[in-house]
Amino acid sequence: MTCARSVAALAAAALVAGCGFQSIPQADNAVAGAWAEVENQYQRRADLVPNLVEVVKGYAAHERETLEAVVNARARATQVQIKADNLTPENLQKFEQAQGALQSALGRLLAVAENYPQLKANEQFRDLQVQLEGTENRIATARRRYIQAVQEFNNLVTVPPTSFTNSLFYKKQPKPQFTATTPGAEQAPKVKF
Repeated sequence: MTCARSVAALAAAALVAGCGFQSIPQADNAVAGAWAEVENQYQRRADLVPNLVEVVKGYAAHERETLEAVVNARARATQVQIKADNLTPENLQKFEQAQGALQSALGRLLAVAENYPQLKANEQFRDLQVQLEGTENRIATARRRYIQAVQEFNNLVTVPPTSFTNSLFYKKQPKPQFTATTPGAEQAPKVKF
């Protein structure tokens, strides 16, 4: 009788260990951690913007419209906050649109800087440009890691046998992925000389 209970307990432990009982919450935590890193990198970019705007202001005071567009886009981008437990396709799209508007405004600001050779030569401006470029690379890396974490999580909650555990105990829904928010991003750019 004791031997039968031991065998039953071992069989139950083996069944629970292989069915995703621990891996689903671990994957959910990994998604939350990856999302936090995405937010961290976007915040880093938002923190660099005021410094970049101030440096450009000194050289291009009459480019007020462009500077205001950057400041406003930054304000909108920092207002859109999503927590890991509220990652829906709609919320992710709003977040991406706000970040895309900021990225577009920064692009216009950097284009304005091309008209001011003294500004391009300014060491502080160059340093900020390098930091911004590095931050964009960090954002891309953080997004890639988030995409990988979501893929692993979604596999656990949708592919048997772990999906059975999910449907019985956790009832987690698949997490949304990033999508291209720039119109025409799915097509290669055409370069003409």
